[in-house]
Amino acid sequence: MTDITEPEKSPYTVLSVEREGHVATLFLDRPEKRNAMGMPFFAELPEAMAELGRDRDIRAIVVAAKGPHFSVGLDLSTLADVGNPGSGSGSNGAPSAAEIGRRTHADVLRLQAAISSAADCPKPVIAAVHGYCIGGAVDLITSCDIRVCAADAIFSVRETKMAIVADIGSLARLPLVLSMGQVAELVYTGRDIDAERAAQIGLVNHVFDDADAAVAGARAIAAEIAANSPVAVEGSKAVLSQVHRAQVDAAQRYVAAWNAGQLRSHDLTEAVTAFFERRPPEFKGR
Repeated sequence: MTDITEPEKSPYTVLSVEREGHVATLFLDRPEKRNAMGMPFFAELPEAMAELGRDRDIRAIVVAAKGPHFSVGLDLSTLADVGNPGSGSGSNGAPSAAEIGRRTHADVLRLQAAISSAADCPKPVIAAVHGYCIGGAVDLITSCDIRVCAADAIFSVRETKMAIVADIGSLARLPLVLSMGQVAELVYTGRDIDAERAAQIGLVNHVFDDADAAVAGARAIAAEIAANSPVAVEGSKAVLSQVHRAQVDAAQRYVAAWNAGQLRSHDLTEAVTAFFERRPPEFKGR
């Protein structure tokens, strides 16, 4: 058995990488913030996936997380950056609605591309989830090829509770994993589901006792994959990805265009305000 490499000084600020034989484990490594996904995450994830995708010694990748939770999803501070072009040429120096819409569209596409880096990586990617896996974290795991979890995992496509149309992967990829009825129930209600329910509906392949066991289980699957011909495995992923690529790409473009005009709603402002004031939001549909 090859020993896990000693952690090297990471070039990343919110991610870290461990290698064991032909398997790499990419950790979300911002435990003090429950691995909330801010702009550094969206910058570093595609860099890390590209690096591991180029590494000929690596044949499979596990995505896991440090701390008590996989990820609570999008860092709310990131919302302020989406579509914000700074001062523009409109009246009183304010950016026009068209300028904000164009910038929002470009920013959503950029965030989508970061999450899609797991799907685009030529190596198989296995998500090992524990604790909370909320919102943007579901976008991430649905971009992975295989998902396993710990018994304490909680999943939620929670965007409707925050007055957002989920726009960086879940709506495009969940219908490839679950039945449309299951997807609709998860998305429209925004409710939490536990590990047992996630396994019942096919969101995860296996449930393990705890976080360590989930990572170990994911690494075991990765090692089994890595023992096969990397040429055949990478070719198989390329073909499987192509089956639904046009469908996913079309859905991603559509939701980016939709949210270019919807991410400045009064309901979204109310959702964020209510979150920080620790009260239920009062949505008006505006």
